[in-house]
Amino acid sequence: MMAAVAALALVPPVSGAGPATALPVRSGPDGLEAGVVPVPGRVLTDFTPPPEPWLAGHRGVDLVAAAGTPVRAAAAGTVTYAGMLAGRGVVVVTHGALRTTYEPVTATVRAGQVVQSGQELGTLQDGHPSCAPESCLHWGLRRGEDYLDPMHLPVAGAQDSVRLVSADEVDRARSEAAERLAAGILDAAGAGAGALPAAGGIAGSGWLPPVQGPLTSPFGMRVHPVTGVYKLHDGVDYGAACGSPIRSPLAGTVTEVVHHPAYGWRARIDHGTVGGRRLVTSLNHAQGYSVRAGQQVARGQVVGTVGSTGWSTGCHLHLMAWQDGQLTDPARLG
Repeated sequence: MMAAVAALALVPPVSGAGPATALPVRSGPDGLEAGVVPVPGRVLTDFTPPPEPWLAGHRGVDLVAAAGTPVRAAAAGTVTYAGMLAGRGVVVVTHGALRTTYEPVTATVRAGQVVQSGQELGTLQDGHPSCAPESCLHWGLRRGEDYLDPMHLPVAGAQDSVRLVSADEVDRARSEAAERLAAGILDAAGAGAGALPAAGGIAGSGWLPPVQGPLTSPFGMRVHPVTGVYKLHDGVDYGAACGSPIRSPLAGTVTEVVHHPAYGWRARIDHGTVGGRRLVTSLNHAQGYSVRAGQQVARGQVVGTVGSTGWSTGCHLHLMAWQDGQLTDPARLG
C-alpha cells in the first residue's frame, strides 16, 4: 500500500499545434519526465479501482477516438508486449517500475523496441465493449500488481494534443506552475491562514494539530468505510472542509509528495528527533500540496489543502505518524 505513483503532467496546445509531444515535469520517486495523452479524445469512463483486487472495477480510463487514430506512447520506455491478448490487440510499454497499457490497438511496434514519448505505437481498433457505440482507447497504468490512474494529476486540455516546448519554456512553466499552485493553496486557506491552533504534545515540542477541526475517527481497529473490511485504521481523521489549510505540525523536511491509490495526495515530513525518538508524519487525502520533496518547512507552515482524494468518503485529513519507524497513534503526540 505504500507504492509511490508517477504522474504525467500535460499542457494544452497552441493554435495550429502539431502531433502530441511533451512538457517534462517530474513528480515523485518514480516520476516520468514526460507525458502525453495517447489519443486526442475526451475521457468517456474514469478510473474506478475496486476496493479489493478480486472485485469488479474499471482499472484504467477510456478515451474516445475514431478507429484508425494513431495511438502514442504516454512516455518514453520499452515495448514489452505487442500482440493479441484475449482476442484484442494490446501494447504494453514499460517505464522503469511503471508500465502503461493500450487496447484495442493494431500494433506497429514490436516487443523490445525502445520508444519515445509521443511515438506512435499503432492505430486504434473498433470493438472496446465498454464504449459502444463509440470507439475508444482503454489506457492503463500499473506499478507491479497495482492498478493506478493514468490521469491522476489534473490534466489541462486532456482532450487535446500537447505541444513541444523549448528548454527555456519548460523552466519558465515549471516556475510559474509552482507559483500558481502555492498562491492557490494559500488563497484557499482564507482568512484563517494566520491563526495557529493551540500547541501541545510531546515534551514541550510545540506540536500543532495539522488542521482546525474535530478528530472524527481515532487510531485503532474499525470497519473501513470504503472496503467494508475490519482492519487497523492506521492514523487519525480530522474533519475539515475541502480547501482548509493543512499545516506542518512541527518543523521538518518534506521527504515525499505523491499520489497514492488509497491515500490520495500525501506528503511525508521527517521532523527529526522529537522527545528522544525519530518522528515522521504523513498527511493524506489532500487536494494538493504547495511543497516538494527536500523542502524545509516550519512549524505551522501551510503545506497544502484538505481534500477527499484516494479512498475517501468526504473532505478530511488522515494523519499518520511513526516513531523510530514504528506506526503510532498520532493522538498521543498532541
